[in-house]
Amino acid sequence: MTDTVMLRRASIEDATAARMRADGASSPAATLAPLATIDAERWQGLSARAIEPNAYYLADWMLAVNATAPGRTGASALAVWDSASPHRLLGLMPVVPLRRAFNIPLPALTSAHPYGTLCTPLLDHKQPEAAAASLLQAARDAGARALVLRETSLEGEAMRVLTDVALREGLRPRVLQSHRRAVLDATHDAEALLRDALGSKKLKDLRRRRHRLAEHGAVSFAVARTPQEVAGAVEVFLKLEASGWKGRRGTALLQVAGDAAFVRRATVALAGNGECEIVTLSSGATPVAAGIVLRQNNRAFFFKLGVDESFAKFSPGVQLTLELTRHLCANPDTNSADSTASPDHPMINPIWRGRLAVGDVLIPLRRNDPVVEMIHGALMARQSLRDLARRGVHLLRGRR
Repeated sequence: MTDTVMLRRASIEDATAARMRADGASSPAATLAPLATIDAERWQGLSARAIEPNAYYLADWMLAVNATAPGRTGASALAVWDSASPHRLLGLMPVVPLRRAFNIPLPALTSAHPYGTLCTPLLDHKQPEAAAASLLQAARDAGARALVLRETSLEGEAMRVLTDVALREGLRPRVLQSHRRAVLDATHDAEALLRDALGSKKLKDLRRRRHRLAEHGAVSFAVARTPQEVAGAVEVFLKLEASGWKGRRGTALLQVAGDAAFVRRATVALAGNGECEIVTLSSGATPVAAGIVLRQNNRAFFFKLGVDESFAKFSPGVQLTLELTRHLCANPDTNSADSTASPDHPMINPIWRGRLAVGDVLIPLRRNDPVVEMIHGALMARQSLRDLARRGVHLLRGRR
């Protein structure tokens, strides 16, 4: 089955979702449409009502990625609309064909990657079961035999609802891979949290390094919040990120025009809604570290960090993260912060000691479907090859 057949839009424009819970209510309408056609204001409203926050699926972020980020443009959206109020969006999951995501030519849809490591779909907290059932039905009507959720929160409310809905339909979701990454519980006192996480000896050493950094100029921590402030701060961040190892490896955002364009557009737009901050640590007039922080509802998301490696002996990235921890814990509207980092991140893991389970999940769309077994087998084989390659890289590095 080709991608064109699998994703034909004409056949699903008026598709309806699986029936709602047994309350007699009408089913919401679900469609597959180009991501760029989803009304940003209604998308924003759904994000505010989402049962589980995901800042990387905020409209201003994802639409900016979809517009210019190389390899991430042209995504579609499984969208669920309230039949009683057609302008109310109840569910949204940006998607691409499995062929495009993993080069596997089988009929499945998978989460469109938002340049951040979280693809949890958005479900309206008032009708999450209806939204989840409709998302599955829209994928089914599009010709997909399975839905693959990449890097989704495994223990969050959205996955719980999707699992419950699938099981009621006789479908068993399968976790393809999982890991745990650092998360901050921002409801605690920052100093007590840092003391418990790092210990008095490590904190003393970091204070010593900060004092030495201050010899080059007074150390200051600044938070850019307004669109105008963020527009200036994002340029500082981009230059810092490109000045380090990411720049040497060719993966810095500033080195790819489309990536730089998306992050400039997204951060400024999100700042207009209070959904983006850029934090900067400076020594005198010299920025030594900067990071982009997204916000949705009561959760923060630490997107990326850039540092001036000429100040490496003062641990500027760690110093910025300590200040960010204090900043987040001091905000009564922030309950937690997702590091969105790799599970073995050497800098953030010792500081943010909470853990968030994240993984890839395969949801079959038909019972006892042999095609789903083919999809599952292909995905597991791909994962095994990736794990083997990763172990090979670690082995080669260890022998150097």
